[in-house]
Amino acid sequence: MTRDFNDLLAANLRYATQAPRNFDGIAHAGIAVVTCMDSRLQPLEMLGLYVGEAKILRTPGGRVTPDALVGCILGVHLLHVDRILVIAHTRCAMASGSDAEIRERILAATGTDLGDLQIGATADQEPALAADVELLRTHPALSGKATVGGFLYDVDSGLLRWLV
Repeated sequence: MTRDFNDLLAANLRYATQAPRNFDGIAHAGIAVVTCMDSRLQPLEMLGLYVGEAKILRTPGGRVTPDALVGCILGVHLLHVDRILVIAHTRCAMASGSDAEIRERILAATGTDLGDLQIGATADQEPALAADVELLRTHPALSGKATVGGFLYDVDSGLLRWLV
């Protein structure tokens, strides 16, 4: 069964009466965050930031995908970003197995065969995080233009640990 969007449109109407306005679109704190799409993560709040201070790029597992890389490059060159945080987190579904294992779980749970869809899962979070940080640090369009760090967010304690 699918649901419509009327509840969200009603909530948006309430939000619009109080929403911050007149932002220029730059990252006023100079921050870009690449993190997971997991709904337990609230990137602005967990870093003590507010609307208008950071660019937030969310991907499965918080990986630096080609789109996230483009977002970082645009952030640095056009939106005043000078620090990039790549944040993985504990108990992440993308760290619970391989692509094949996750595709199997989806097939078993829903009957949907994803074929050979590349998901980007890895049980080795820390090496993957280090590789993503290295990609950003050494990319010709970013090297020397932004400080890049890799972090692990603990969904149980709310604490962030700087790993790379």
